[in-house]
Amino acid sequence: MTTYPYLVQPTSFDPLLPSVDLSVSFAQKYLQQTKSSDSAPVVNDNFLERRRAQIAKKMLESLRSVSAKSWTRTEDLLSQVLVEHGIDTDLIDPWQISGGIHKVYKLAIEAYAQQLPPHSIVTKVSPVLGEVRKQVTAIDPRVIGFVAMQYHYTGVQLMELLPDGEQEKFANYVKILDDHLYMPLQRAYSAAGKHPADSVALQSVRLLMPMMTKISERIVDRVNQLYPRYRCHSGLLNTPNIRTSSIRDVEMFQVYMWVCLLEGNLHALETELFPLCVMIYPKLNVNWGLISKMTHLLRKEIGACLSPEQAQYCEPFYEILRRMFSAEVFPNTD
Repeated sequence: MTTYPYLVQPTSFDPLLPSVDLSVSFAQKYLQQTKSSDSAPVVNDNFLERRRAQIAKKMLESLRSVSAKSWTRTEDLLSQVLVEHGIDTDLIDPWQISGGIHKVYKLAIEAYAQQLPPHSIVTKVSPVLGEVRKQVTAIDPRVIGFVAMQYHYTGVQLMELLPDGEQEKFANYVKILDDHLYMPLQRAYSAAGKHPADSVALQSVRLLMPMMTKISERIVDRVNQLYPRYRCHSGLLNTPNIRTSSIRDVEMFQVYMWVCLLEGNLHALETELFPLCVMIYPKLNVNWGLISKMTHLLRKEIGACLSPEQAQYCEPFYEILRRMFSAEVFPNTD
């Protein structure tokens, strides 16, 4: 693995406070995102309660079959990729994956049925999915791409069981599950716990965390302006579903870079994020020129959000991210 001597290892420090603060900040981000819907009055009548209960019952009864269909859909998309990239398929345990899917989606469905706000499930699902990520990535980090996609397709198919007016509401719960599986959040929390409170890396991440979604939205909208007719695997970039997925991807890049900042090295980028992108993006017809532009815009956005001291510390990390996805590595991709 390439080493970069100017990337400083974090100071050894082990109070829980930084890690707790970071996880609380992430929960607050969800609260802010859902504030408008949460503030709407809850209609407390028997009809609405019965309707939600009936929908939830149908979703729970369908969870096993939906999970099986998601496995098939993911296999159809990625089975050949696993072979091409030399990934041992024995590392992918369908029963273990199905068990995890049932556990977290049951929590999401129950919260939806009780009309609890989406952010209410964060503290319950975060440790569960953090452990899933830890187990899956322990031997080969690339396997998380297969697992995360099956979780995602399960959520998509559950939403298809809902009436039109309810799909968007349940989508907020699905997004939380997607985020905690696609993104190494528990790893970021753990790394944060090793920093003193005045650490430049920790202060930078704390500052960037509440801006994550807005940064992602600006980058995705700019890329859509630059590539207005580009069509990926599922359709045009500016369609609502693809825009949502694109925003999640930019958020994912940001969380991986937080891990790099907090761990003081590029291990998460080199062994997990980059190989995942190489494995999955070509199958989704995502051009490397788009990713190169996204990383360039991300570097500019991050620099504009931070103090001079923080920007100076973070710049080498984001410059390496940009170069790893640039034309130096992927020529003739525009």
